Amino acid sequence: MTAPSVASRASRCLHLTTDLDLPLQFLSRVIELAAQMKRTPLRFSQALAGRYLSLLFEKPSLRTRLTFELAIKQLGGDAVNYDGPVARREPVKDVVRNLDRWTNAIVARVYSHSTIEELAKWSRAPVINALSDLYHPCQALADVQTLQERFGKLEGLKLAFIGDGNNVAHSLMLTAGRLGVHVAVATPEGYEPNANIAAEASRHGRITLTRDPAEALAGAHAVYTDVWTSMGQEAEAEARAAAFAAYQVNEAMFAQARPDAIFMHCLPARRGEEVADAVIESKRSAVFDQAENRLHAQKALLVALLQERTLTI
Repeated sequence: MTAPSVASRASRCLHLTTDLDLPLQFLSRVIELAAQMKRTPLRFSQALAGRYLSLLFEKPSLRTRLTFELAIKQLGGDAVNYDGPVARREPVKDVVRNLDRWTNAIVARVYSHSTIEELAKWSRAPVINALSDLYHPCQALADVQTLQERFGKLEGLKLAFIGDGNNVAHSLMLTAGRLGVHVAVATPEGYEPNANIAAEASRHGRITLTRDPAEALAGAHAVYTDVWTSMGQEAEAEARAAAFAAYQVNEAMFAQARPDAIFMHCLPARRGEEVADAVIESKRSAVFDQAENRLHAQKALLVALLQERTLTI
């Protein structure tokens, strides 16, 4: 029997390598399904009975690992874990062609986005980007679910992202922007979002890039920040601390947004650096709602992707 070509293997399922992999209608379906799962979890307790996930983690994780493990188990399935570099002992294309014969989907949290691309290129099972250096789409799904809960809508909201134009900022621009949220990103010079990703996001939604936090914060319904130094950037910590000193979301900065604005952070947070403790502990902080919604959004994503696979294979 002739082995399927790379093209035929890749075409057999829908991956989530970047936020734009999910068609807009599919994305909306996931957000709606996540809300249903949060309201009535027992209704979906056997939705993925007999299904299994491969969890590949090159980077340490609390929320991502536990929420994906809990998600599949609460849906009636289970997961197996692999820690460390994906290509530590053999090429990625060999690793993935074992995993897609044993499990129904592959979740990968990696350093380089090229690893995600290589996994998806060779996999017959859906590959889910659980974080790479360029994108964090699962976080963005939970974030838009949180915004929908807090404001009852997404269209017409404004989200101000203050700090580093990193993978979280990229995914927020691509996901929230497509759903009608005006995403304004304020960064110091030299720390802007990837220009190609920002340009792509602007083709799908309203995106503002600025160096002035006040411009981003004006009229904002949500104020979002992230750590100034991500894993793998530790050598830059001192330079980043100096560059971002004026970008801390403290009480004075938070007050520049709307009076009903919420504070958001993907966690873990370095209190006293990118955010003041008084802000993250305020009544308007939604950070633990976001963390909880990682579970619900990822449950919805798994069901939607695996149902899509059932329909297309």
